[in-house]
Amino acid sequence: MNRSILSHSNLSRRILERPIVGRARRAAAISFALLLVAAVAAWLALLVTPAQSVSAAGQTLRVGATSPDLSLAGPGELDLFGQSVPTTLQFNGLIRPKLELTRITIDSQLTQFVQTSADHGGASAQSRLAASLVSGWEHYFLWQSAVTAGFAILLLLAFSGLRHYTHRRMLKVVAIGTLVAVAANVGAVAVFATGAPSTLRQVKSLSDLVGDSALGSAAPARTGASLPGVQAVVIGDSTAAAIGNPPVAHPSEQDKACGRSADSYAADLAQANNWKVLNLACSGATVSEGVLGPQIAGGLTVPPQMSVLEQADRASVVVVSIGANDLKWVATEALCVLAAACDDQASTAYFQSNLHDFTRGYYEMLHDLAALPQHPQVLINTYFDPFGPSLSCLSGVGFTPAKTKVLSSRLATLNTVLADGAQTFGFITVRPSFAGHELCSSQSYVQGLKDAAPFHPTAAGELTIALADQQALTKNALSISAAGAK
Repeated sequence: MNRSILSHSNLSRRILERPIVGRARRAAAISFALLLVAAVAAWLALLVTPAQSVSAAGQTLRVGATSPDLSLAGPGELDLFGQSVPTTLQFNGLIRPKLELTRITIDSQLTQFVQTSADHGGASAQSRLAASLVSGWEHYFLWQSAVTAGFAILLLLAFSGLRHYTHRRMLKVVAIGTLVAVAANVGAVAVFATGAPSTLRQVKSLSDLVGDSALGSAAPARTGASLPGVQAVVIGDSTAAAIGNPPVAHPSEQDKACGRSADSYAADLAQANNWKVLNLACSGATVSEGVLGPQIAGGLTVPPQMSVLEQADRASVVVVSIGANDLKWVATEALCVLAAACDDQASTAYFQSNLHDFTRGYYEMLHDLAALPQHPQVLINTYFDPFGPSLSCLSGVGFTPAKTKVLSSRLATLNTVLADGAQTFGFITVRPSFAGHELCSSQSYVQGLKDAAPFHPTAAGELTIALADQQALTKNALSISAAGAK
C-alpha cells in the first residue's frame, strides 16, 4: 500500500517536472540561437561596414576595423593604395583599426597644421589629427552596430520562416533577437576594441603609423666640424648634381658616386657671385634617402645632406632640387613607353601613390629647413619640362604626343606640390623654363637618349637654372655681398 502510494507520488512529480525541464531546454536553445545569430551578424558587419573617412592636416584616411583574430594585442593594418602593411603602433584587443590612406593634399588645412607645428610645437594640430582618428573609429562602430542589427533581422526572419512561426511570434523573435544582437555587439566592442582609442590618441603624424624608411628619414644630430666659409648650399638630386656633364676637378669618391659636375648650377652660382658654394646634391637622392637620411650611392654611404647643411651655419642661401626620384620618375617614364597609354588606372594609381608619399616627406624637409638657426633664404627649384612640340629624336622608342602630354601634366602636378610647399613656409619658388630648347630642338638644353644622362640638363640647361635662381635672388632683394661677408 505504502509502496503504491510512493510510486504514484514519484510519477506525479516526474509528470510535473517534464514541462519545466522542457521549457528550460527550449529557453537554453533559444538563447544559444540568439547568441549565435548575434555573433554571425556582428562578424558579417565587421566585414562589410564601410570605413569612415576623416581628414586632418591635409591627410584623408578611412578608419575601419580588421577582422578579429585570437591574439589579445597586435598591430593594426594600414592600406597604402592596395598594399597592406602593419602599423608600427600596437593595439590591445581582438578588434584593431584598419586605416586606409586615400589622399594627402596641400591645402589650407595642411598649411595651418604645418605652421602651427612650426610656431607652437604642433600640440593643437596634432591633437586634432588624433581626435579625427578616434572620431572615425567611434563612428565606424556606430555604423557597424546598425549593420549588425540589419544582419540580425535578416537571419532571424530566415530562422522564423524555417520554423513556420506565426507573424506575431515572428515579430517577437525578430524584435528580441535584434536587441540581443545589438547589445551583444556593443558589449563585444567594449571588451575587445576598447584599447584602440587610447592608442590612436598617440598619433601625431603619419610617421607614427607607418614609421620611417629603413635608412631613416629623420636627420641625425648634427655632427662634424663647422663650415664657416660656405656661403650657399645646394641640396637635392641628379638635376642639381648635373649628372652626365664633365666631373668636378679632383673629384672625391663621393663626388664620383653622386655624379657631381663642374657645370652644375651650383658652380655657376659660385662663379657669378664669388661665393663658396657647397654642392651636396647626389644622383638618386630622395627626401628620405639622401636629404633627411643617408643614401647608398656607388657603394658608398653618403651622409644625410641636411646634417652636412647644418654644419654650414653661416650659409645664407640654400637651393633645393628634389622630388623626381621620390616619384620614381624613371620607372614612370618606362611604364609610359611600354603601356598603350600613360594615363591608365594602374599608372595613374602608381603616380598618385608616389606623390602622396613624397608630399609627407617633403613637408618634413621644409620644416627642418625653416628650423635652421641662421634662417637662410631658401629657393625651391621646380622641374623643367623636357618635352617640346617636336618628338623626332624620340621616334621609334614609344613616346607619342599623347604620352608626353601626360608626362608633362604629371611634372606640372609635382611642380605644384613643390611650389605650394614653398609658399607655405615663405620660401622662394623658382621655375626654370627650357622653352624653345626642349628635347629634339636644334639647341636642346636636355640630354638626349644617346647622351650620358638622358632627360637631364646639359651644361647650358644648368646655366639656365642658375640664371633663374639668380633672378629670384635679385628680385627678393637678397644682399649677395652681405652673404659673402658672413
